[in-house]
Amino acid sequence: MTATDYLDPSAHGRERGRALRREVPRASLAEVYSPRDRDPIAILTEQNATRLPDLVPVRIGRMLQSPFAFYRGTAAVMAADLRDAPTTNLDVVACGDAHISNFGFYASPERELVFDLNDFDEGGVAPWEWDVRRLTASVYIGGRDIGLSDDTCQAAAHDAAAMYQTVLRRFCRLSPTERYFARVDSSRVAREFEAVGTRTVKRAAKKARGRTAERVLATLTTTTTDGRLRIDDQPPILQHVDHASLDELGELRTHYRHTLRDDIAYLLGQYTLVDYALRVVGVGSVGTRCYLIALESAAGDVLFLQAKEAPPSVLTTYGGRPALIPGRSASTDYSEGHRVVAAQRILQSTSDPFVGWVNGWAGDDAGRRRVDYYWRQFRDMKGSIDPATLNAAQYTRYAELCAGLLARAHGQSPASASIVGYLGRSGAFADAIATWSARYADVAEADYEALHKAVAAGRLPAETGV
Repeated sequence: MTATDYLDPSAHGRERGRALRREVPRASLAEVYSPRDRDPIAILTEQNATRLPDLVPVRIGRMLQSPFAFYRGTAAVMAADLRDAPTTNLDVVACGDAHISNFGFYASPERELVFDLNDFDEGGVAPWEWDVRRLTASVYIGGRDIGLSDDTCQAAAHDAAAMYQTVLRRFCRLSPTERYFARVDSSRVAREFEAVGTRTVKRAAKKARGRTAERVLATLTTTTTDGRLRIDDQPPILQHVDHASLDELGELRTHYRHTLRDDIAYLLGQYTLVDYALRVVGVGSVGTRCYLIALESAAGDVLFLQAKEAPPSVLTTYGGRPALIPGRSASTDYSEGHRVVAAQRILQSTSDPFVGWVNGWAGDDAGRRRVDYYWRQFRDMKGSIDPATLNAAQYTRYAELCAGLLARAHGQSPASASIVGYLGRSGAFADAIATWSARYADVAEADYEALHKAVAAGRLPAETGV
């Protein structure tokens, strides 16, 4: 598919999708394609080469916690597995890592708690089914992780796929503008769980509302004897590094402000940089450069931002997909940070107004190797629902909710009408994806065991308990 095809609101629409069923029968989506030279450990090793060496053992240690933790860190492995597999070639702006733990709560610009896709590091352009596979396989593996039976896991994956099909069809009845403004707030999340109880959701939402700048100020900072605010070292999770001076960071902040709306840029002008520290985040992101940045107003109010490295998406490096998200013309100053921000703004129903990007450098590298970053608010009511707190019925509803949100996100892309035509109304798609998810879960768990063996053999370093 060319960029022109992608941007065209579909000359063939649903008829084109129906025609695709002959080329890529929906039943064929059940087949797992394995490249002959497949080596998941080699992919992890290759990714580690550009990461902070001291944090690589932490990354591997976190992935060793469980098959699901391993799966969360292997978006690159899945992209490599899907690269040459049969596909519909109906491209959307994709999340690239749409597993069930990458959905969560966060604050809207109106200070309301919303629930949506919440991680776009791997965002890019890819076939719609790549995101769906990433999600439903996570439903299956995550279900096993919390002790659900294989039958329950497969049923949950099936119901998630069916919900994606239903919601996308419903969304395609709306205008592009109506799709853009649709969102899911915390009260609707609670209603989604109404049939099986809301206590878990209410607890998670309450915890998310408590994750504010004031809370960060109380738990992650200290005040020096001369009254200055300082981030508290908690190595290796949070620690000061000599990667840039405050003056250099201030120059980057100036560039970052140019990528924001005028009102947010004006607001940031009332804050001064006072400190920064390196922070370890997530599972798959461990070892990338991520910094907690503290800013203070003249009145002593504190704002926390996070500057996170944006390496090329695995959709490009291992999936072979284009790097540029349609919407802007190609530019010589292309930024991976802009790619992440563009994906977030397109796929989320409402986004953090502070999200922006800069073209920076690896401060730990004496040669100042170029590294792109995206900036955003830190812990602004961010939270998630822990699958381990859900029973079987709740887990299935949660999987359906995530799938519906993914369908809403994909509904922003012009190809969505063709996808609806391809999916049709039968259960063929959901049946096939559920079968594929079960098969891929076995592949991922075998990869997890291979990681254990690689660590035992000294092929990869690991530090557990961090």
